[in-house]
Order: sequence, then C-alpha cells, then structure tokens
Amino acid sequence: MTISTRLYTLFRGELVGTDSIGNRYYRLKGKDLKNVDGRAERRWVILARGRDASLVPPEWHSWLHYTTDSPLTPDPAKSWRKEHQVNPTGTAQAYLPPGHDLKGGRRERASGDYQAWQPS
Repeated sequence: MTISTRLYTLFRGELVGTDSIGNRYYRLKGKDLKNVDGRAERRWVILARGRDASLVPPEWHSWLHYTTDSPLTPDPAKSWRKEHQVNPTGTAQAYLPPGHDLKGGRRERASGDYQAWQPS
C-alpha cells in the first residue's frame, strides 16, 4: 500500500467492515455520494496479504462493485468448497500443458485426423 493510499484512508475513509482474511473495507467518510453529480459512493479495500485481488470474498466483491448497498452475510461453510489458493501464474507452481516450451517443447504427435491448410 502506498503512503498516499494510507493517508487518504486515514483522513477520508470510514471503516465499513473486515472479512475473515483480514481485508479492511472502506467508504468515503461523512456524506453519502450517491446521486451527487451522478457518481456512486467511493468504496475501496485494503488487502491484508499482498496484491492478490482474488482474496476478496464474494459478499464483499458485490459491495465493492455496487451490486448491493451493504455487504452480504457470508455463506456457512460448505463441504464441497475448497480453500482459496493464490494464483500461481508466473511462478514455479504454474500449470504448463504438455508441449509447453518450459517443459521441453515436445508433445505427442497428432492422431492423423489433422490436415494442414495449403493455399491454392
């Protein structure tokens, strides 16, 4: 977080709530900016861990994007729901399909049903 974001939040932000991860959600202090000059209320989040926006849960995502006027209540834990995983793109844990250059650049030959286009 930059120093300007920290100062803006300190002087102009009103804490709306926090989630289970520790992200803090703010809106502009004082006046409700809805329908003033056609702009919506200013809302933002201070992420608890790094800069991975996928850590914002759905109930807060809907509030941040003006889908709801107040944050939704979190769903109870479901047995089929998995724990959040950080996006591994660009890391050693990223998925590389067979034939990717970083996996040797070789893939299995096509089955023979492919015929390359030839200009006439």
